[in-house]
Amino acid sequence: RRAHGERDSPETGPPHADYIYGNVPCCRDLTAEEVEEAYELNTGKVIASHFEQAGLNPKHVPCVLARHHGPFAWGKDAMEAVHNAVVLEEVAMMAWHTEALPQAQTRENLPEYVKEKHFMRKHGPNAYYGQKNT
Repeated sequence: RRAHGERDSPETGPPHADYIYGNVPCCRDLTAEEVEEAYELNTGKVIASHFEQAGLNPKHVPCVLARHHGPFAWGKDAMEAVHNAVVLEEVAMMAWHTEALPQAQTRENLPEYVKEKHFMRKHGPNAYYGQKNT
């Protein structure tokens, strides 16, 4: 187990799965060369590379933790990006509280079929939860 700030933030249940499909990923540190060369640009490249290598869909995981830096969130517009940042803060707080429980070491992740149901009912092609039919 990696130290705090060096690992993905685990999914904690249906509220997390409603907005984020799986864990909130944590990217690697930038190298000294990447920081010196173009810190901001290379931060984005590390995030994009992490998503590509892990096979993550940025529409399904609209946020990331940058190791030794902090959180990033995005969306189709500024309002959605802010909303996703607030969601990230809440799911991080839920994960922190969950992992503080004595039984946290034996806690299992949400079953794949439950995660799929919660996420797709809000974001899938046939979304119905909280959606307005037009």
